[in-house]
Amino acid sequence: MISPIVRTAIVSLRRDRGALALSFLLPVVFFSIFAVIFGGRRNTTPKVSVLVVDEDRSRASQRLVQGLKEEGSLVAKIRPEPVKGAEQPEYTAATAEAAVKAGTASVAIIIPHGFGENPIAFGPADANRPKIQLLEDSSDMVAPQVVGGLLQKVAMTSLPDVMAEQGSKYIDQFAGGLTPGQRERIDEGLSRLRQQTDNGTGAVTSGSSNGGIIAVTTRAVVGENKNNPMVSFYAAAIGVMFLLFTASGAAGALLDEAESGTLDRVLSSRVTMTSLMLGKLTYNSLLAFAQLLLMFLWGWAVFRLDFWSHIPGFIVMGVCSAVAVAAFGLLLASICRTRAQLGALSTLVILVMSSIGGSMFPRFLMPEGMQKAGLLTINAWAIDGFTKVFWRDEPVSHLWPQVLVLLGIAVVLFAIARRVARRWEYA
Repeated sequence: MISPIVRTAIVSLRRDRGALALSFLLPVVFFSIFAVIFGGRRNTTPKVSVLVVDEDRSRASQRLVQGLKEEGSLVAKIRPEPVKGAEQPEYTAATAEAAVKAGTASVAIIIPHGFGENPIAFGPADANRPKIQLLEDSSDMVAPQVVGGLLQKVAMTSLPDVMAEQGSKYIDQFAGGLTPGQRERIDEGLSRLRQQTDNGTGAVTSGSSNGGIIAVTTRAVVGENKNNPMVSFYAAAIGVMFLLFTASGAAGALLDEAESGTLDRVLSSRVTMTSLMLGKLTYNSLLAFAQLLLMFLWGWAVFRLDFWSHIPGFIVMGVCSAVAVAAFGLLLASICRTRAQLGALSTLVILVMSSIGGSMFPRFLMPEGMQKAGLLTINAWAIDGFTKVFWRDEPVSHLWPQVLVLLGIAVVLFAIARRVARRWEYA
């Protein structure tokens, strides 16, 4: 009796293409996505974009900057990308801080005036010693730690003569002094080492930083005054993902009406398919916005999300995101023939969009190719807009890229859905 039951279940599964796809296709797709995110790193540190400002302009600071540029785990930039082929001026402390606040990079390094006079030290901290500033965006908890460690490493590899000179000073100070002959030989060796370093042949090629040879102070320029800084990111990320599920489920009412014959009766009245779908779009948008509002209010009440001071930006991003996901739901409902197909297709597409769009894993921790792929999703643009509002405290006027893209997506998806829905008019 067991064998017929198994055969019947297999035949049923083969007939239900949606269930078949979810059973076999979805795991493979998700495995592939996360394998690309995590598996391609081969146990190496992902490259971190860092802005570098050299205020000292000394020989030591210039060699440190060059070492940062040559470090394989960093993408060190001293100036913005060219605009229309014109080279931009180098970053200053003010422009680098503004760039970190705007999200151009997660970290900026400011090498202060006087750094070249005493770049490294092995002894206790000196309050009067110039300190390198590390400006960070605290939403990225990985990049500042990576840059801080690599900065110490680069100091060791790019300034070997300075390290040797500092070591000789400690020998002279704590080991009873050097004879004139010893001092002369050390000076000759340091001179050769400086010459080799300037020619690019004397740099240390291996070694690890044990910290502290250069003085560094860290300051968070984004998120330092937030009560619970990451709540806004997760509210937007999770909220947009569930908006997609809600909108696709609500749009499925079209399929129920078509199956029951209600749609034919509605279209036989004065209601046109365009006005019907616009009505569905409006209802689904209001439903999605209400769901998003509830999530952010819950974040304010329970997790101390700073909500009320960001009402204008929330309304703009909430409305645009809601309209985009409502149009997306209508498109899925128009393509599918049955509720079962809609459930299977929406689950597959929404989970894939959410995984590469940043709802499941922050995009700034993904490989560069995956970050660009995420820009093809509603999730990425909505999350970027909410991040500008709640994390970076940017004005509503700075939301125009996200607003234009989300509304453009809504218009295109609705137009396609309306085109596909013609099959119900002529059925």
